[in-house]
Amino acid sequence: MAYVRPIRIEFAHCDPAGIVFYPRYFEMTNSVVETFFADVLGYPFARIVMEMGCGVPTVRLETDFRAPSRLGEVVDFTLVAVRLGRSSVTFRITAARDGAVRMTTTATLAWVGPDGRAAPWPEDLATGLTAALEEGPAA
Repeated sequence: MAYVRPIRIEFAHCDPAGIVFYPRYFEMTNSVVETFFADVLGYPFARIVMEMGCGVPTVRLETDFRAPSRLGEVVDFTLVAVRLGRSSVTFRITAARDGAVRMTTTATLAWVGPDGRAAPWPEDLATGLTAALEEGPAA
């Protein structure tokens, strides 16, 4: 299942040349992950952090920048869950405009319990992540 979120490139995202300054892509991808958790899984980060005392930190990123995105453009960010572990999930996030890929990233996040250590996903969250997997559950 793919989750798509369009993001308009704003002045705050850009360098003086009017193209996205690369660290801003990481802010945008984090925003896409956060809205995926809220919109698809029913787990807003506010609930995870403030109510449950848990977290979902990013533990690994691998990114390819392929073409610039410019001020005013609307770029579609597509998130696909590609691997689910006991306490981690890996997403592939692609930013594209009119079919032209601008950036791809593979991000691994971990579920962290109130004690600050990796812990198994809560059952209902694991069920939602399993349903979101691109090719079904991992072996």
